[in-house]
Amino acid sequence: MSPDHTDHTSKIVGAVWGLLILNTLGSAGAKTIVPLPRSLIQMVTMGALVAAFALALAVNLRVRVRASAFVFLLTLLLVPSVISSANLESGFGALFRCARLALFVGTLWLLSRWWDGGLTFVRHHIRMYFLVLGSVAAGAIISPGAALPELYGGRLVGALWPLTPPQIGQYAAVIIGLTVLLVLGRRTDGTSAAVVIVPSLVLLALTHTRTATLGLLVGLALAISSLILTSAAARRFFAWAVLCATVAAVGFASALQSWFLRGQSQENFSSLTGRAKVWHALLAAPRTTSEYLFGAGLGDKSFGGLPIDNSWLAVYHEQGMTGVVLVAAVIIVLGGVALLRPPSLSRACAIFLISYCAIASYTEAGLGDASPYLLHLALAASLLAAPAAATATAPATALSTPEAPRRRIPQWTRRPEVT
Repeated sequence: MSPDHTDHTSKIVGAVWGLLILNTLGSAGAKTIVPLPRSLIQMVTMGALVAAFALALAVNLRVRVRASAFVFLLTLLLVPSVISSANLESGFGALFRCARLALFVGTLWLLSRWWDGGLTFVRHHIRMYFLVLGSVAAGAIISPGAALPELYGGRLVGALWPLTPPQIGQYAAVIIGLTVLLVLGRRTDGTSAAVVIVPSLVLLALTHTRTATLGLLVGLALAISSLILTSAAARRFFAWAVLCATVAAVGFASALQSWFLRGQSQENFSSLTGRAKVWHALLAAPRTTSEYLFGAGLGDKSFGGLPIDNSWLAVYHEQGMTGVVLVAAVIIVLGGVALLRPPSLSRACAIFLISYCAIASYTEAGLGDASPYLLHLALAASLLAAPAAATATAPATALSTPEAPRRRIPQWTRRPEVT
């Protein structure tokens, strides 16, 4: 395979990953500077998914895929989704969402050919989400009033593309964590890392997103802990992080508490901004045996007109206990494989992503449908995949260098053995 063709294929694969991210940006959020019809946004996001599948198929015409327990479990998740959505209890939109999930999973299968435990997809992930955050920053500069509306309590939203504070916080936290790990692994320089980390930290602070902040801190702590025994840089960073956290907790306790509470009352905070009331109502609602096993069909992750904001309850509501078991299996399998892998930068990145998604699942929905959280976990699965060169039966791909064939030495040229 020529280097030019390899580079071209790599760019297409990166474009497919970027289109998947565009598809999961969502179609509902804050009011933008230029009003965007929801139908137009949905056309763009769904068009991105169709284009991603078409490009992935074009670059993988022979449909060569790698065995992946993660994508296999997502494929099984389609079964309860289709069974529950076929009842049309959630309307025809449920079948549309099933088709979207099927295309999403199909694209991941096609991309699995290039999952080799390398950091290529990590870089695609960081670049695309950094562009998304760039649009958020541009909107804040152009119209601060629209980017920090009173409707969201002065929290940062997307003024050019409708993004909510939790979305922005999630994207910022994920690329901050991954970039810090790349620096510790000496896979990027300090200047390039600062360009990503510093503005992302500012945007994260402006969103006042507690879940993203907690996920970032805990995820990084676990990821760096996995490198402590093998990386001096990780040990130094961990020591400085503990020192800075201690100083901040002592010197800025009141400011941190004010930022964390976001001006909420104790009652509102203890009920998780009203989420707990929705959760109790959802669990108390009567269900048939079919609804208990397979759910009510893919919907907009709401119950009684209010957002569920919990991945496990959203899956239980839409895909039943079957879906909950499958999603739990995804987390358990990825976490188990990460624990069994030897210490490495790829493993640390995977641990960070898995930890972040597990923490965010408590107050954010998305693990049962095409979402950024499934993309984060897909990235973790690609990082935990065995290198193609280490697999005896793995075929050569466009992004890997095939082993040079051995030349056969004629019998008459071999030197006789001396006895």
